[in-house]
Amino acid sequence: MLGLGIIGWIIIGGLAGWIASKIQGTDAQQGIGLNIVVGVIGGLIGGIILKFFNVNVEGGGLIFSFLTCLLGAVILLAIVKAVRK
Repeated sequence: MLGLGIIGWIIIGGLAGWIASKIQGTDAQQGIGLNIVVGVIGGLIGGIILKFFNVNVEGGGLIFSFLTCLLGAVILLAIVKAVRK
């Protein structure tokens, strides 16, 4: 996902964070800025998890990058929800 640049990180991260917040039911508590942060951090988490399972995350394309961000964002929000309770 490094080839997309900072604008790509913001767009894909924002979309992934927004969809993850819909899945986890936290959308009402998050604004666009937090959705972007959750999506970008989710991309890092998703990449680490997939590398752990020997999945080549580099050069996977736009859709694969988005799904990686979405996976990590859902996991991140699940952890945040568990800690808050």
